[in-house]
Amino acid sequence: MSWLDRDRTIAPPGFNRWLIPPAALAVHLSIGQVYATSVYKTALVEHFDASLTQIGVIFSIAIVMLGLSAAIMGTWVDTNGPRKAMFVSALFWTGGFLIGSLGIFTNQLWLVYLGYGFIGGIGLGIGYISPVSTLIKWFPDRPGLATGMAIMGFGGGALIASPLSIALLTAYDPNSGTTGWIASGDAVGKLFLTFAVLYLVYMMFGAFTIKVPAAGWQPDGYDASKVKVKALVSSNHVSAKNAIKTRQFWLIWIVLFCNVTAGIGILEQAAPMIQDFFRQPDGTSLVSVVVAGGFVGLLSIANMGGRFVWSSTSDFTGRKNIYMIYLGVGMVLYFVLALFGSSTTALYVVLAFVIISFYGGGFATVPAYLRDLFGTFQVGAIHGRLLTAWSAAGIAGPLIVNSILDAQGTPGQLTAADYQPALLTMVGLLVIGFLANLMVRPVASTFHEPVVTPPAVREPALES
Repeated sequence: MSWLDRDRTIAPPGFNRWLIPPAALAVHLSIGQVYATSVYKTALVEHFDASLTQIGVIFSIAIVMLGLSAAIMGTWVDTNGPRKAMFVSALFWTGGFLIGSLGIFTNQLWLVYLGYGFIGGIGLGIGYISPVSTLIKWFPDRPGLATGMAIMGFGGGALIASPLSIALLTAYDPNSGTTGWIASGDAVGKLFLTFAVLYLVYMMFGAFTIKVPAAGWQPDGYDASKVKVKALVSSNHVSAKNAIKTRQFWLIWIVLFCNVTAGIGILEQAAPMIQDFFRQPDGTSLVSVVVAGGFVGLLSIANMGGRFVWSSTSDFTGRKNIYMIYLGVGMVLYFVLALFGSSTTALYVVLAFVIISFYGGGFATVPAYLRDLFGTFQVGAIHGRLLTAWSAAGIAGPLIVNSILDAQGTPGQLTAADYQPALLTMVGLLVIGFLANLMVRPVASTFHEPVVTPPAVREPALES
């Protein structure tokens, strides 16, 4: 399978670098479906007769495996190139859907954990990091824009998957349209099979259209020596092995963990949460299942747009400053959501939209932050190791929210007040992340890779 090797993907002279983002988006839009799991979460609770926490474990396993596989496979992805990585990602991700559907059809929850969670999660991790370092190399003049384009699709995956899921569940379930309808397990199983086929085709398109720049390539008009020097932007390089020994790596790890935990617990619960916030005394909600699904799609726009807009903005503000906004303003927004979010649907939607845009922006900005501090030498591998923070957040976020909600009452009968302890916990996490970001400083020179200089030219001896 030599056609997957890195040397088969080197772009020819004159190749248009703007053809690369669509290839990256093909993979990220596919694996971004993980953000639409709340659409059928209640259906799985009913089908397996399980708790919110037990069903939330599916999502948590997927995110844990995303971070672990990205950390373990980061150097492999950098070495073997994006085509091989995207190909492998597609096999794992779609294979996870197939095994997960088998678990649903046979009523075996552990198979959904194994399929969608464990195996699919490996595909998530490899697919997530595969285009990032490639796009950074194609856009050295705008690293924030590059990482925003690379990761934008992951946030936008639910924008496609959420309405598509609702349409397919409605088509697959003969009981759809009845009052209080919840999709059947059979419909969710068929949904998984459909996604396996669709995503395999689309991800293979990305794998076979991706290219890497030739050695020494630079965009027209770009001169690295003339780029304005900023305090946290280094022209030196740090290896992945040395990066994890630095204080800066672990401070950014804490920043990412806090930002992700605060957002992921809410995002994973998005569809039922908006219904609960506007539940009436008789137990009905002002927000229907279809509208809640549309809200998930709206949050996907926020997640996707935040990844592009905020990350691109960081090219001008600096990465540290933009994280001050994510974390500092985020604290205020979560506090207002906890106390006043149920007053009007408009306020709730605006608060959630901005919060999730910060959540997405944090993901897209962090590779450029790493590039600034550690250089481009092994930025893909460093990024992979940093994503273990996402693994930890994938456990912490849903666990905090779901465990609190399970203690507060029964799914389908919760109200806005039941969410306040979880939301105020997120405020505390953002405070910790804000303080960690304040402490980030340039990396000490002792961790830099040695600069290789050409041997000195020996002057000819003078004749005596």
